[in-house]
Amino acid sequence: MGPGEGVGKGSRISGSGGKKGAARRTAVVVASQASEDATWLDTYFPRWEKNIYRVDDLNAKLTVPKNKGREGMVYLTFIIDNYDSLPDNVLFIHPNRYQWHNDDPDYDGLPMLRHFQLPYLEKEGYVNIRCAWSLGCPAEIKPLAEEGEHRENVHAGGDYKKAFQILFPGKEVPREVGVSCCAQFAATREKIRERNKEDYARWRKWLLETELDDSISGRVMEYSWHMIFGKEPVHCPSAKACYCSVFGLCGLECDERGSCDGRYILPPYSSLPKGWPFIGWKGEERNRSAPED
Repeated sequence: MGPGEGVGKGSRISGSGGKKGAARRTAVVVASQASEDATWLDTYFPRWEKNIYRVDDLNAKLTVPKNKGREGMVYLTFIIDNYDSLPDNVLFIHPNRYQWHNDDPDYDGLPMLRHFQLPYLEKEGYVNIRCAWSLGCPAEIKPLAEEGEHRENVHAGGDYKKAFQILFPGKEVPREVGVSCCAQFAATREKIRERNKEDYARWRKWLLETELDDSISGRVMEYSWHMIFGKEPVHCPSAKACYCSVFGLCGLECDERGSCDGRYILPPYSSLPKGWPFIGWKGEERNRSAPED
């Protein structure tokens, strides 16, 4: 069965992976601050190993050498420290259940992760946990055309070429880089180990030492993970195929390559209202747009 075929509209394939999926270790690596709450992962995914990093607490059980480079510092630190004993499947995610970039009609991480297809990850090795193209695809960064350009809004295009040449020495700088935002993805142990430990240590060293602003260096990493794990510079599968393969949501209506009806709408603000999803943007009561399961 090909992506988007053979399953009723909006139907879901089980993401448990059967006996094979149950036998393999699955872990989440979470980049968080002390003010953020990731306890919902324990509640709903008790069998997954939890690695909750506190980037702003040097006394935390799991922390980083320096709070720099956004979630990239956490992800690299986990890989470096656990390279020889990695779980079979690793999901690299942000902490809060409700986040503006979560690929769900209510921006809810719970159904997003419940739907996530571990068998597909094990087949592919690397999977971005987001299908909508809004922000990131089809070509968020143009390293050659945008070299030296600095916009008011955070954008890594002006610094990407120089950073790429350091991160991927000897590789040709791509004309375009595209992947759906926002640095939430999964990788298998085997895929991670296709790179040696020294590569990850070198990338973390760059994050620690670069003079780029924290937001820019983190953005550079955000638009590099897919290449680190073997994808082409532009990795933007159609939303229809992606939703079916990554989340088991097949038969969706998708009039555009980058979006499907009723799945994701770019919100007006990056901070969701207090009380979301039952309180809307103007303080009004609202119902969920989709179920939790």
